[in-house]
Amino acid sequence: MAKELLKRSQVLKEDTWKLEDLYGTEEAFLADADQMEGMIEELKGFTQEQVTGSGAQLLACYQKLEKLVALLDRGINYSERNVDVDTGDDHYQALSGKMMGIYNKFETALAPINSWIVLMEEDVVQRFYQEEPGLCAYKVSIEDLRRQKDHTLSPEMEELLAASQEMGAAVGKTYSLLADADFENPMVADEAGEMVKVSTGRFVPMLESQDVRVRKETFQAYYARFEQYRNTFASLYEGKAKANFFYAKARKYNSSMEAAVDANNVPKEVYYNLIEAVHENMKYMHDYVSLRKKLMGVEELHMYDVYVPIVGEMKEKITYGQAQEEIAAALQVLGDDYVRVLKEGFENRWIDKYENEGKRSGAYSAGCYSAHPYVLMNFQYNLDSEFTLAHEMGHALHSYYSAKHNNVFDSEYKIFVAEVASTCNEALLMDYLLKHTEDKEKKAHLINYFMQQFRSTLYRQTMFAEFELLTHQMVEKGEALTAEALKKLYYELNVQYYGEDIVVDPEIAIEWARIPHFYYNFYVYQYATSFAASMALSKKILTEGQPAVERYLKFLSGGCSKPPIELLKDAGVDMATKEPVCEALKTFGELIQEMEEIVS
Repeated sequence: MAKELLKRSQVLKEDTWKLEDLYGTEEAFLADADQMEGMIEELKGFTQEQVTGSGAQLLACYQKLEKLVALLDRGINYSERNVDVDTGDDHYQALSGKMMGIYNKFETALAPINSWIVLMEEDVVQRFYQEEPGLCAYKVSIEDLRRQKDHTLSPEMEELLAASQEMGAAVGKTYSLLADADFENPMVADEAGEMVKVSTGRFVPMLESQDVRVRKETFQAYYARFEQYRNTFASLYEGKAKANFFYAKARKYNSSMEAAVDANNVPKEVYYNLIEAVHENMKYMHDYVSLRKKLMGVEELHMYDVYVPIVGEMKEKITYGQAQEEIAAALQVLGDDYVRVLKEGFENRWIDKYENEGKRSGAYSAGCYSAHPYVLMNFQYNLDSEFTLAHEMGHALHSYYSAKHNNVFDSEYKIFVAEVASTCNEALLMDYLLKHTEDKEKKAHLINYFMQQFRSTLYRQTMFAEFELLTHQMVEKGEALTAEALKKLYYELNVQYYGEDIVVDPEIAIEWARIPHFYYNFYVYQYATSFAASMALSKKILTEGQPAVERYLKFLSGGCSKPPIELLKDAGVDMATKEPVCEALKTFGELIQEMEEIVS
């Protein structure tokens, strides 16, 4: 009989995160919530003259906003972290709803204020900086707003667009309810013949089965449910793409993609460079597929075979304590201070470690400006969990250093660089583990894991990014995104990316319908660019030593004090060129060669 999950109340205190560092009591949280409501009402009463009438008034406005944003950050963290460890708790669901309502009011109240700041004349802004030196503390935030002046509307229109966001997000919410809640998940017999419900969380683990029957039946049954509702999914995706284009046009952008990347101050050329660089290096992906087919010893390799480990299952169980020790040892190359903060997180309950009944699946890190980051885990005693812990602590330390060195406005680094620190940690851990094992079988498992990261992150996420770009271009030309059009395009991309040594099964054509990130508005490309950047940075750290470490720690401390491309350039990686992507893919080629030598 399967071991039952503990209820949240049964979990050991030392295995949970320390939410008392946010609020000692719920009463204190509710008092802050009331204070936030009052401060937002005060914001709503502001006139343009009260905000931009003088340098002193603008400074006073920013000081009020600084306090409010910090309170919102703390309050949202408290409500969301409580919900995520027990999603069935109605009480915390209500607190979460309360905080989301407060935040939506804040966004609406902030919209005209931002618009007034953007519409100020340049000479007036410069005079304000001179008259009120204290205003320079907020200069990065002010200038980041003002760089989008050509795409900012009147205060009334900005308020209207802000109010429409919740309505615009309804498509994504409907998608989530349909895919995650309303569908009846298919049943498939596992290796032992026991019927298992194939949920979203179980899908990939079942494709990792060594039993080809389990993989094939899982693949076919899971995608059959999406195929059944293909027209509904197509309509939802088209609705989201049209919404993206509506907001892009409203803000006078030429395309949806251009609007999305400009929000993070990233040139659109970065997006095109990624796709071009991957196309130029498609050979490595095709070589990997050929190697997989050879090592699996199959006459035909299918799409349901790309997740199963090509060197069998790794039998070694990895304890949470072992994972912590190896991660700390691997990251010692980043210096004593980095490891000190890492261990502080390990020892002072930044992390909620294990699965319990009702706890959210997966893993994440959530920064908190006035406390410390929080990491959610569901540790499973395997290599994947060890790398997940390293990954999430990379996010956590990025948040920690950004908060330590910046005000609340500048501490939240842009999404474009959000995956750099996390994947850099993984690369450093991989290097350490490979160097500290002579066991051929373990080395093969590690290389297999690393190669899968290249396949699933650099290639697959770029394929997603290309699909997203092409489908939005269709909408921008007035073409309909029918289910058949989407399936045809997606199938053709899979053929192009995976090459001739695999059977591109027809079911894969509907895979786009199961990817929630397509509702995040040009998000996925950043997984690939961040991975490429982190490969380059980790190499420099390992080969150059202290100079590279100092540049990297400065990057972690940068927040959004500079455009993300400039922060990375200062660290030694120029993502405005194809070079980092091409170099990362060469590393992939080297791993393929190394794997062939180990197993030959």
